[in-house]
Amino acid sequence: MTNGWVDIKNADVVFVMGGNPAENHPCGFKWALEAKKTRGAKIISVDPRFQRTAAVADLYAPLRAGTDIAFLSGIIRYALETRRYHADYVKLHTNAAYIVGEKYGFQDGLFSGFDEKKGEYDKTAWGYEPDQKTSAYGVDPTLENPRCVFQMLKKHVDRYTPEMVERICGTPKGQFLKVAEMVTSTGNAEKVGTILYALGWTQHSVGVQIIRTAAMLQLLLGNVGRPGGGVNALRGHSNIQGATDMGGTFDILPGYLKTPSSALPDLATYHDKSTPWTLNKMAWASMNYWSNYPKFMVSLMKTLWGKAATKENDFGYGWLPKIDGNYSWVYMFDDMYRGSSKRAGGEEPAPEGLISFGMNPVGTGPNSLKMVAALSKLKWMVMVENQENETAAFWKAPKELGGADAQKIPTEVYLLPATNFAEKDGTFTNSGRWIQWKWKAVDGPGQSKSDQEIISRLVLALKDLYRKEPGALPEAVLNISWPYTNAANPDLAEVLKEINGKAITDLVEPPKDPKSKDLPKIIKTAGQQLDSFGQLRDDGSTSCGNWLYSGVFTEAGNLSQRRNTGDPMGLGQFHQWAFSWPANRRVMYNRASADAAGKPWDSTRVGIQWNGEKWVGDVPDMKPDAPPGTFGAFIMLPEGVGRLFSPVLNDGPFPEHYEAVEAPVDNVLHPKVSASPVLKRFTSDKDTWGKADEYPIVCTTYRLTEHFHYWTKHQEGGRLNEVQPGIFFEIPEELAKEKGIQNGETVRISSARGSIEGPAMVTKRMSSFVLDGKRVWQIGFPIHWGYSGDAKHVGPLANILTSSAIDPNTWTPEFKAFQVKLEKVGRA
Repeated sequence: MTNGWVDIKNADVVFVMGGNPAENHPCGFKWALEAKKTRGAKIISVDPRFQRTAAVADLYAPLRAGTDIAFLSGIIRYALETRRYHADYVKLHTNAAYIVGEKYGFQDGLFSGFDEKKGEYDKTAWGYEPDQKTSAYGVDPTLENPRCVFQMLKKHVDRYTPEMVERICGTPKGQFLKVAEMVTSTGNAEKVGTILYALGWTQHSVGVQIIRTAAMLQLLLGNVGRPGGGVNALRGHSNIQGATDMGGTFDILPGYLKTPSSALPDLATYHDKSTPWTLNKMAWASMNYWSNYPKFMVSLMKTLWGKAATKENDFGYGWLPKIDGNYSWVYMFDDMYRGSSKRAGGEEPAPEGLISFGMNPVGTGPNSLKMVAALSKLKWMVMVENQENETAAFWKAPKELGGADAQKIPTEVYLLPATNFAEKDGTFTNSGRWIQWKWKAVDGPGQSKSDQEIISRLVLALKDLYRKEPGALPEAVLNISWPYTNAANPDLAEVLKEINGKAITDLVEPPKDPKSKDLPKIIKTAGQQLDSFGQLRDDGSTSCGNWLYSGVFTEAGNLSQRRNTGDPMGLGQFHQWAFSWPANRRVMYNRASADAAGKPWDSTRVGIQWNGEKWVGDVPDMKPDAPPGTFGAFIMLPEGVGRLFSPVLNDGPFPEHYEAVEAPVDNVLHPKVSASPVLKRFTSDKDTWGKADEYPIVCTTYRLTEHFHYWTKHQEGGRLNEVQPGIFFEIPEELAKEKGIQNGETVRISSARGSIEGPAMVTKRMSSFVLDGKRVWQIGFPIHWGYSGDAKHVGPLANILTSSAIDPNTWTPEFKAFQVKLEKVGRA
């Protein structure tokens, strides 16, 4: 989230797309209802299904699953055509004025720089055009130059007329125009709108670009950085944000630092490739805060290796693992299944073992049959879980999942019982980036242990093993710093202190005036906790486990435990409640909430404002004493402004509508390039793809309030199991009539990968679409069930049907749009 849960109450328009918060985030959605009640805000729901959010919305529009970019691009076009965008904001706070280089182009579904053999883009073709008279990139403040970002954007979205949106999305033109008019009503200084989304956007082969389109729309409307605005991700768990912040995927380290690759042999090379050093080319001054990257990285390595990390040994950089291929878990399972791994140096043997903490790949991964088959080829697997889930019990998989005879499976499975969230303390970082301490409610049952104890015992045992049998690069293990009072079961408050960071030596600050005779000031003595990431150094004098979290545990104590409800600004920012990264800032990019002179766009909803000496209000996303005009509002970007044109993503600088890998029709914009040309798909015999003539129906999946992901079914006698005891398939009334299916009758849903069965729910909530004269049906069903858990509530795995097509930026599978066929089986 750029903003936060409570901030939703400050919105005039709440645009919900790619999510269903009334059902999946009911406690957070109350703030949308609060905006409606107190501000008269309008709620818009756009979704393949008329769901619970739509039921309380002021406006609902249906769309075909997988066509979100076309819908959003249509709104962008509408805003530009009708001039319902915030012109002053766009000129001041976006890269609309930047001139795009002559190498950039787009034709027939392909951006310039496409390498067909690699299936990748050369992103150097998307650079800005240098000014011939200076070293800076060229700009056109009038936004009239045909190669400026603003004009290039207008040209790119010009194809997304209301009529084209209807052809692609199936949304009736009149309904689309109502949504466009309501959304763009916030394209001015007087109003502000927020966008809420969830997995309905992320789980596509173009998921990143969907979210990027929303960000571009919000930049055009002037809604980023303002109270009541932003692009707000609704995370699926109470601590998904925290897990991501701490390096939840293979290619990032804590604080979104980059995992080193084998092509970067030393720290200097790594820093050079990871740190944006382009300030001399920017059209105006930028803080370019990522220029502090070396401070963040060196401080992290001092936390990892402690005293062993010195300047002479690159602070232990050589001990960090270097990635030489794709280690996302979908790729790992493909390696396991195929029996080999594709790496920079060629093919290597596949992993022999797997350690899984709080993960259920058989349930949550795409193409479940492949997941089960892959696990059957391991030598060993360690599962750390509260319950025996489908992955832990993969060797019990039923025959329809391709389960082999357990006696023929070589994999030795160790199930380590772990405590759940209520049985341990620590922090949750919510969707709004609030780091909140939680206190343990009860002890775990039986022999269960906390995650930190299980990890610590593994670390200590591995250290002992490496002392006895050094092996290759023993320093990487032996030098791990483990400074906790109880090394076998660390207190998580100690861990949070370590994450916050401390001074290793005295930190001194020289006089601001270099001619001054004043002595340097000691701002922190050795051993003291840091106040913020602004105190981090790249010389080894500070340690910090995650630069974004610095400030959460200072000399004042554990700020994540704060529960002060003071709210002097009346905007629900509650700066004395817990701690919000970064720097306890509640709205990111909040410099954009004010105009060029530092005056708030809306005096009734002040983000920050310039009082003549400093920025006041929320914690400023800006150097506090830097007068207006000194730096751009988007301090993490080298340009200092928000990107309407983004030359850094793997699938294009502008979003483009591409069909899902499995779709009912070809792409009407460019039939020869129907799906994204750079999406990733696998080629094993388990990776099969359906054609629309055999699988003509669009299918999508979702979740229910009554279920905690795949967990509720494990609670024997749990009341929520009785409320939603089994799977069902929502089928439009007309389709049911056509197929002769009655409500409650058993149906079979099949994709190119497998089939599942369950009762039909014949409903008005799903509708059909007419696309270029062709009627296209759409159905959906909830995920949750599987073959493990309470025997009364087992059911089919949803992901038997889904494919392994993945987004080229995040490696997220395309769960939300795939093709199926529907058959009647009989009475339930």
